[in-house]
Amino acid sequence: MKNESDQERADRNFVELLQGARVAVTGVQVLFAFLLTVPFSPGFAKLDLADRWLFYVALVSAAVASICYIAPTAQHRVLFRQGRKETLVRRSNHYGIVGALALAVSMATATMLVIDYLFGPALAWTTAGILAALALWTWFGQAALNRSDKDQSSGGSSVSSSARSRE
Repeated sequence: MKNESDQERADRNFVELLQGARVAVTGVQVLFAFLLTVPFSPGFAKLDLADRWLFYVALVSAAVASICYIAPTAQHRVLFRQGRKETLVRRSNHYGIVGALALAVSMATATMLVIDYLFGPALAWTTAGILAALALWTWFGQAALNRSDKDQSSGGSSVSSSARSRE
């Protein structure tokens, strides 16, 4: 944005981060809530130890994702009117990345658990691997390529350093 002060840019960036988190947090909360109910279903007792560990990883990673996506809002309350918006924006961006990684782990392991229960380990591992790779590529890989400005043929556009510094 032209003629945007540092404070205005930090405010805009924080609002954009929160908007992005709103999309993810709903999915995380639904997944986390579902996972919290699973051990109380009759079929859970039939799971072997390996599947119980898969469930553990899915549940804990969903909790981590939820914590990471909620952290910026909670920290905003604590840091309100302290002049720390730029710090909050940087920290919130890191929480968003960690939250997305935790969400990818939770989705892959929860899916793996269900497919293993229904069809066995071979299809479960294959499907979980494909899902994890797809999440990593679409959420991080493509963006990382665009950040590097090395491969402009992958759909990115060259952005000047002054435009990047305003983001």
